[in-house]
Amino acid sequence: MEDITWELAHLAHVELLTPKLDESIRFFTEILGMMLVEMHEDCAYLRAYDDYEHYTLKLRAHRHAGIGHFAWRARSKSALERRVKAIQQANLGIRWHEGECGYGDTFMFRYPDGHLAEIYFDTRKYQPDEQHKSALKNTASKFPGRGMNVRRIDHLNLLAKDIVAFSAFQFKVLGGRMTETIVFDEQPKGVWVSVNSKSYDLAITEDHSGLSGRFHHLTYAVNSREEVLLAADIALENGIFIETGPHKHAIQQTFFLYVYEPGGNRIEIANPTARLILDPDYETVVWNREERSKGQAWGLKTVDSFHTRGTPMPEDL
Repeated sequence: MEDITWELAHLAHVELLTPKLDESIRFFTEILGMMLVEMHEDCAYLRAYDDYEHYTLKLRAHRHAGIGHFAWRARSKSALERRVKAIQQANLGIRWHEGECGYGDTFMFRYPDGHLAEIYFDTRKYQPDEQHKSALKNTASKFPGRGMNVRRIDHLNLLAKDIVAFSAFQFKVLGGRMTETIVFDEQPKGVWVSVNSKSYDLAITEDHSGLSGRFHHLTYAVNSREEVLLAADIALENGIFIETGPHKHAIQQTFFLYVYEPGGNRIEIANPTARLILDPDYETVVWNREERSKGQAWGLKTVDSFHTRGTPMPEDL
C-alpha cells in the first residue's frame, strides 16, 4: 500500500474574509507586526518576518468574516502530481489555475465539509530589499520591532460537521499523520494533523452549528512564552478583545492567546514551545471526555464561545 504520510510539506497560506478590510490590514500590520507585501483591488497579501514564502495571509473584502481558502505546499512536483490524481479520484477536485502573486500552477479542491483548498509546489520565495534584509542570512527578513512581532504562520483550525469524513480525506488522499485526537463515546470530536516534524499544521474540531466549511482560528507563532504575555498587554492597550488566555493548552501544550481581528475572525498568538514529533513509531495521543473536562493544562476552563463561535456565524448568512 502506498505510504502518503509525507507528501505535504507544510501549511502554506490562508485566505481570510473580512467586512472591514482596512481595519483588518491595520490589525495584522500594526498589532501583529506583519508586513504588507502586495495589494490588488480588494485583496491584501501579508507575511510574518520569518515566513520564507512571499505571503502566508491573504485578506479579502467580503460581507462577512470566514475563510476563503487555504493551501498546502507539496514536498515535490511528483508529490503534487500524485496528490492531484488522488484528489480527482475522490471526486473532490475543481481545477488547475495560476497561483497568485507569481506562484506556480495550483490545483483547487474541496474538503468533504466544503472547505476550499489548494495544493502547489512551485512557489515564490520572499526576497527582502535592503530595508528589510536581516543581519542574519538564515532569517527571511529582519525582526520588525513592531507590535507582537509574530515570526511565522503556525497552524489552522477548521470546523467540520463530519470529523470522520474530513479525517479520511486528509489521511487517505492528502497525507499526514494524526498526532492527537479527542474521542467521546467512540466518536471523534477533534483531530490534529501533522505533515512534518511540527506537532500539527491543521486541526479539525466538531461544528455544532449545522453549517459547512467554517473557520475556527488561524495561528501565528512568536519566539517565546514571554512574548505571548506581552501580546496580551498589547491587545489590552489597543482595545483588542481577548477571548481567552494567556494560558497553556493540554492538547499539544501550546502557550496561547486568542483575540479577534476587526473583521470578526479569531486569531491565536502562540508559542508551540520546543515540542516536535521526531519518533518514527509515534502513536496518536487520545483524549477522552473525563480528561477534556479538566480544562486546559493548568486548569483554566475552556470558555463557551470557543466551542460555539466560528466564522461565519449563522446570523451573518
